Amino acid sequence: MKHVSILVPQGPCILSSVIGAYKVFTTVNMTLANQGKRPFFKIQMVGLSTETPLYDGLFVVRPDVMLNDVHKTDLIIIPAIQGDMPTSLKMNGPYIPWITEQYKQGAEVASLCTGAFLLASTGLLKGRKCSTHWIAADAFRQAFPDVKLQPERIITDEFGMYSSGGAYSFLNLMIYLVEKFCGREMAVYCSKLLEIEIERKSQSPFAIFVGQKEHEDEPIKKAQLFMENNVSNKVSVDQLSDMFAISRRNFERRFKKATSNTPVEYLQRVKIEAAKKSLESSRENVNEVMYSVGYSDSKAFRTMFKKITGLSPISYRNKYNREMAVN
Repeated sequence: MKHVSILVPQGPCILSSVIGAYKVFTTVNMTLANQGKRPFFKIQMVGLSTETPLYDGLFVVRPDVMLNDVHKTDLIIIPAIQGDMPTSLKMNGPYIPWITEQYKQGAEVASLCTGAFLLASTGLLKGRKCSTHWIAADAFRQAFPDVKLQPERIITDEFGMYSSGGAYSFLNLMIYLVEKFCGREMAVYCSKLLEIEIERKSQSPFAIFVGQKEHEDEPIKKAQLFMENNVSNKVSVDQLSDMFAISRRNFERRFKKATSNTPVEYLQRVKIEAAKKSLESSRENVNEVMYSVGYSDSKAFRTMFKKITGLSPISYRNKYNREMAVN
């Protein structure tokens, strides 16, 4: 029997990631019981206090066991934490050495959404791959520059550590773990019973690009705004560096440091984000949208659109344009 420890974070956290993980593993056990078989998982909620109030006390989680009483486990689930991240990490600091010690003893660890911040705080992810919610990607990179963040991925799996993308995509990781431990047949059954789409690999179609502006480099901030306000025009790095009287090399260095993107990457993402909004809300055809965001090469536009969103422009429009969906 595999011992699963689902942590109950202190402070603000996403309750659904606590309950959802519990629900998937208990579904496996219930399915096995219906087949006359023994349960596969021993599931425990592990906390730092006997009661953990969430959402201003609207909900209360009562863990099965306190952290200090768990001396050995096989799989640790770290739910999504939220709020001011340094404060949340400090409140949940006692989990960090425990996770590290359990991992050294052979336990595997899975972080859900922004639970990746707590996992990364252990140092176990240094030089390794990890995902988190796309909206937290810039903050994660700044906090943990030595982790190979892959914000486009729904699931990462490396050296006995797993992570999931944002929000309810943690359910895809849960099904992935069910398949890993209990086999494909059980994973497919659970995905059908719980109506979780299996085999999702990318959260790129869900991502909304919001340029990182939480920095103090004013010329770079002005360059970002210029790009965002001129999506239909051709803008070059040389033009921007001349505009702010900064050498191209220094401009590129400062831009990457401030925004986590090169100027070219940032401009591409701004243009594709504008194209996405047009495809979601207008009846313009793909070529019209392409021209409106400053592209003249159809192949280049479609290639960049798919690279950033994971979908072709037509597929994206069919998925998100309400009028097209109704028709």
